[in-house]
Amino acid sequence: MKRALPRIADDRRRVMITPEGIALPVTLASRGTRFGALALDLGIIVLAMVLTTLVLGISASQIADLAGDKLGKDLPGAQHAVEFLVIVWIAVIFLFRHGYFLLFELGPRGATPGKRITGIRIAARDGGRLSPEMVLARNLLRDIELFLPVMLLVAARSGDDLGAAGWAATGWFLCFALFPCFNRDRLRAGDLIAGTWVVEAPRRKLEAALSTGQVAASGRSQATGAEYRFGEAELAVYGEYELQTLERVLRENRPDALAKVHEAICRKIGWQPGAGDERAFLEAYYTQLRARLESGMRMGRRKADKFG
Repeated sequence: MKRALPRIADDRRRVMITPEGIALPVTLASRGTRFGALALDLGIIVLAMVLTTLVLGISASQIADLAGDKLGKDLPGAQHAVEFLVIVWIAVIFLFRHGYFLLFELGPRGATPGKRITGIRIAARDGGRLSPEMVLARNLLRDIELFLPVMLLVAARSGDDLGAAGWAATGWFLCFALFPCFNRDRLRAGDLIAGTWVVEAPRRKLEAALSTGQVAASGRSQATGAEYRFGEAELAVYGEYELQTLERVLRENRPDALAKVHEAICRKIGWQPGAGDERAFLEAYYTQLRARLESGMRMGRRKADKFG
């Protein structure tokens, strides 16, 4: 008995146009999934901060105790070592707060550990590469959206009375926290400024290969008899994401899309694009690229996309 696939609301479906002019359907991440990913990431950050504080605190205490046990008094060197550990602690906490999201979202997967666990990632709304400027902009806004109002709320709290500053911080926090509920693309302020979407990116295996026929798979064109053979360097420029995009284009079999993708691949690998044999070229490239990626996966190597 076949399991029914979950239905996705139509208001979460979007079409992304790549720089090559290819239309790619994507599904926006739900608000609940985004909240869950953020909660996981913040939990990881807090845990890392606590562990770092414990390790450096114990180290500083042992340095001070060791100096006191040996000479019965504090040493300037020990004091300097403790001060150095305090500086290291401040730097590490700063990096956890600001560098965590930047490091992972600038990676080839465009996702933090929390996003990867929940099956979502960041994507540029223009269909191009996720640039450092986009990632930096959306994460700088996170300070205004989350960290600053929370710190103000903690600082303003006195007993059971929040005070005017506390209520202002609460309103500030809720304004940005509820922002994704009032736009159809579920954008937070950082996404709006950076030009990004958060989309579903479930893990996929390279299976159910597109059937291209034995002649086409061998690299020989049925129409012209030309043979298409690609070297390691020519296949190494693309990864799993581009393979899935190419497969989608071949399945849809739209002449305009085939021509655009054929031209883009030829330009990327240094071939001179011809005309009239685009599908044979793409089928041969698809088959050989897929074989290369599957071989790498068997050896424990994965290439997520052309940037990986």
